[in-house]
Amino acid sequence: MTVKARNRLLALLWLCLAGTAGTAMVFASIYLYLKPGLPSVESLRDIRLQTPLRVYSQDMKLIGEFGEKRRNPITIEQTPEPFIKAILAAEDASFYSHSGVSIKGLMRAASQLVQTGSIQSGGSTLTMQVARNFFLSREQRFIRKFNEILLSLQIERELSKDEILELYINKIFLGNRAYGFQAAAHVYYGRDIKDLSMAQWAMMAGLPKAPSTFNPIANPTRALVRRNWILKRMLDLGYIDQDEYKHSITAPVTASYHSRDLDLDAPYIAEMARKEAVDLFGDSAYTDGYQVITTINSRLQDQARKALQHGLETYDARHGYRGPEQRLPPELLHDSDQLIDLLNEIPVLGGLEPGVVTAVEPKLLQVQLRDRRVVEVPWENGLSSIRPYVTESSRGPRLQSAEKMFAPGDVVRLRRIEVKHTEVIGSQQEPANAGDSAQLVSALEDSPQPDPFADPEGTSSSPQEPQISEEWELTQVPSAQGALVSIDPQDGAIRALVGGYDFRQSHFNRVTQAARQPGSSFKPFIYASAIERGYTAASVINDAPIIFEETNLQDVWRPENDGGTFLGPTRLRMALYKSRNMVSIRLLQALGLDYALGFVEGFGFDRSKLARNLTIALGSSALTPLEMVRGYAAFANGGYRVEPYLVDRVLDVNGETLYQALPLTVCNDCPEPGSEPRGFNNEEPLDLAAIQPGEEGPDQGKEPPELKVLPVGPLDSSKSQARPLAPRAMSPETAYIMDSILKDVIKKGTGRRALAMKRGDIAGKTGTTNGPRDAWFSGYSPYLATSAWVGFDSYGELGKNEYGGSAALPIWIDFMSVALEGLPERHLPQPDGIMTVRINPKNGLRTSYGGMFEIFRANRVPGREAYNPYRSRYTDEDRDMPGRDQPSEPPPEELF
Repeated sequence: MTVKARNRLLALLWLCLAGTAGTAMVFASIYLYLKPGLPSVESLRDIRLQTPLRVYSQDMKLIGEFGEKRRNPITIEQTPEPFIKAILAAEDASFYSHSGVSIKGLMRAASQLVQTGSIQSGGSTLTMQVARNFFLSREQRFIRKFNEILLSLQIERELSKDEILELYINKIFLGNRAYGFQAAAHVYYGRDIKDLSMAQWAMMAGLPKAPSTFNPIANPTRALVRRNWILKRMLDLGYIDQDEYKHSITAPVTASYHSRDLDLDAPYIAEMARKEAVDLFGDSAYTDGYQVITTINSRLQDQARKALQHGLETYDARHGYRGPEQRLPPELLHDSDQLIDLLNEIPVLGGLEPGVVTAVEPKLLQVQLRDRRVVEVPWENGLSSIRPYVTESSRGPRLQSAEKMFAPGDVVRLRRIEVKHTEVIGSQQEPANAGDSAQLVSALEDSPQPDPFADPEGTSSSPQEPQISEEWELTQVPSAQGALVSIDPQDGAIRALVGGYDFRQSHFNRVTQAARQPGSSFKPFIYASAIERGYTAASVINDAPIIFEETNLQDVWRPENDGGTFLGPTRLRMALYKSRNMVSIRLLQALGLDYALGFVEGFGFDRSKLARNLTIALGSSALTPLEMVRGYAAFANGGYRVEPYLVDRVLDVNGETLYQALPLTVCNDCPEPGSEPRGFNNEEPLDLAAIQPGEEGPDQGKEPPELKVLPVGPLDSSKSQARPLAPRAMSPETAYIMDSILKDVIKKGTGRRALAMKRGDIAGKTGTTNGPRDAWFSGYSPYLATSAWVGFDSYGELGKNEYGGSAALPIWIDFMSVALEGLPERHLPQPDGIMTVRINPKNGLRTSYGGMFEIFRANRVPGREAYNPYRSRYTDEDRDMPGRDQPSEPPPEELF
């Protein structure tokens, strides 16, 4: 080699060395520049994936899910091995052998950068995708790519391959708001990832490259090509054999959109729990995977929904058929696709399916449903009973032919009903309709139901498995609304809550937001204040007309009883169970508004919401069903005020408790401070006869009596789970007497329809407002306190002959019959200070013979009447002992 050639070679070597050194210095400088800004890889171990908020019932039934991202994290051990191989075949076959970076991939990306000025394919390994998805943006820039490489190398040093793969499986975006393969499996197939087939695993593995392009729902053809390429790749890599490949390659595309399956239909509950979680934790509640465990009992919640919907539909049917929801142009009937699209836009409400009438016969309708089926509605399934709606109080004549009301193109509502056909060996049996046979159709039908398998001749027969067929019944979505809420009276835990006919129809929660007049169902609180003040169930008050001219009533007020009748002097017990308005008004007038309002406030009512005039005796103050059921819980638990609560606890994504409710809880055995919890029990009762209409009671305008309650202080940190004691709303004696009177509402008053339940431990009060516009029943057993309300959101009238006992009470019965099923009767224990006395029902005075028994406080026993051998006999009703027939308790001690 010549000197000249050698010099050139040395120069070239020096140039290469300088270039290499310069390049190394450049990369080193970039590394030193970027290194401080790189996140700590160690943080990946504690990374919190954005997991949605989930709401559960008390028994862990899923009620709702909230959050922008759908994610169900799983561990690498929970991930099927064949699916892992599908991911590696699709994304990074050398994952377990490289150090986090693919040199070939980087060279390809560099070539694209030189040729086009941008990086097209990326050349990313799974590790690099993890780095990008957790810490970096997706923009195709050199600096981002360099950051990705550096971070990938760090990740490989800090984490194991399985840890990296687990992060990838749970983090990657896969379309349709699904993040992670477990969530995507539920979105596309409605199952866990472990339950999919090989063809479905390959389809899922193809999503990360382009979730929109290879979406098996939106682009099934391109998704199929991608899936088959992955299957071929798995075959070439030896991950599957030839037989499995052939079987999977011929499998059809089965993906379809699956919304999150909920275990319990309780959207009003879900929304309430969501709001409370956000109030507690802010917007992080939507992303940190919190689990909200509510107090809801799934069995009771399901029955509450059914009871309310059935009750509203039954009420609606009494007031006539309003006709089709809409009428479509005839030409739409010939465009099946457009017809189905239109039906899909109409929500299913209360389980009532929308359909389009396609043909009409005099006694038959043919209706097309959203699933393209055409079903028949025979005359006896809702058509024969149609009477057109005129007003809420009047209906037109009964329909004689379906052709008179319906035409092709009418949009109607249908209810699916199951008909059981049971064949019995040795006999013939007509098909039995299973529909709503469990519902209490009549309040007073208490005869036992015949055994469906009983042989009419008395010989035994063997039942076979019933055959179920499907029929469809014409109906309509109710125009009225309603609400039902049930709580545990021992601590206020909400066990069931339904805020309207259907959440999809209206998100307005009538349990918590609809403040309506409770009518006579508010009277028990006034009567309780009187019993606490010193009156007795035998105190006599005149049920006679009364007129008020008061400035705060703005006009002359002439209250009336229902029906316009008056009973004259009436005992408090009878006045309440017969709901006599005049007695309630006179009683409140004698007590004084300030005393009564102060006492009622102890039940949890907001005093500022209560009317400051005598109309409050008739329930004129607007209150929500939740407020009413809280008040009635005090009658159920022996006189304690509890606060309704919904969220029992909140868990983080790892199952650790973040929040635990500590509700006010009844404790009958705990010592009570003071001698009398409420009122002026040692004072003489007021002389009602001395108070004239329009006058005020002696303490009217004075400060209400001080409320004495059990102390509730800060919880001892060493006893963090100790619950605070519920304060008393009334004395145990008052609670016992009121419980006895409210049981008489069921036995002989406005709640007699509930006798069908055949229980002696239920009590409550109906309520109906002027119009009538509101129908209520609030009642309880010692197990549950429940309020039901029916009315129009527009405050329209419910119609003639609609009362609390006809519109709301059947809903209460329907729910409580199931809620109390199998539970033994339970009654309040009799307090020590209660005596039983024989009284004259005409004047409430103690008598030596005849008459009836009444219960009193020992220090409130009435005086003895003068002996009169010529007085008239008492009626059979007067001889009854209201409230004494309590089979689970011994009879109270008789004083005389």
